[in-house]
Amino acid sequence: MADEQVAKPASLPPYPEMILAAIAALNDKNGSNKSAISKHIEGKYGDLPKEHAALLTAHLVRMKESGQLLFLKNNYFRTDAPDAPPKRGRGRPRKPIDPNAPPKPASPRPRGRPVKPKDPEAEAANPPKKAKTAPAPAVDGSAKRGRGRPPKARPAEPAAA
Repeated sequence: MADEQVAKPASLPPYPEMILAAIAALNDKNGSNKSAISKHIEGKYGDLPKEHAALLTAHLVRMKESGQLLFLKNNYFRTDAPDAPPKRGRGRPRKPIDPNAPPKPASPRPRGRPVKPKDPEAEAANPPKKAKTAPAPAVDGSAKRGRGRPPKARPAEPAAA
């Protein structure tokens, strides 16, 4: 087993080199997609391993994550290419600020709900509410019950002697 060689031919350069060469040779201003890169490599090097598609995909992903390639609209660009589009973040871009526009006037009042004024006389007139206690249940069943499921009846505790 140790004497067996891997099925990779020695004449092939590493995949990142082949990918960069294919993108440079295709020289498309909109970038090169995976199938175009694959066809160029197959045409130039012919004798490729049978797992070429998986290797190409893995190397493209690795090169994209390391920053060697830029992936935009399903096409790959070299990051050092002069015609590569600028890399931008996710989400909607900000509006451009017009330098000639006059500055916005400050809002006369702050945003949100206005704060209630603290009035010590009003606090004295309206003391804080106490927590409601449950009324004793009526025995005859004629009293109106509250909403929801009634609480579980507790068994009477025996008196400790």
